Amino acid sequence: MTEEIDKYPLSAPGKYYIDCNTCLDHESCAETAPNNIRINEEGWVAYVYKQLSNPEEEAQCRQALEECPVFAIRDDG
Repeated sequence: MTEEIDKYPLSAPGKYYIDCNTCLDHESCAETAPNNIRINEEGWVAYVYKQLSNPEEEAQCRQALEECPVFAIRDDG
């Protein structure tokens, strides 16, 4: 069975993304990786608005991915 992934339309293309079908808007990911992850204006889903540009952002996104309680953050890289 194939899992259906729904990326938020404003997501920046690249390595990291967040599955809207899974995200429960804990906001901790946006706090952990503030340079790369935001909560949408409606306040119901997180999305990657900017892909990584340095090792610090890579570490923050990796931490957000590992700490996501619903495994909504994904890494295609």
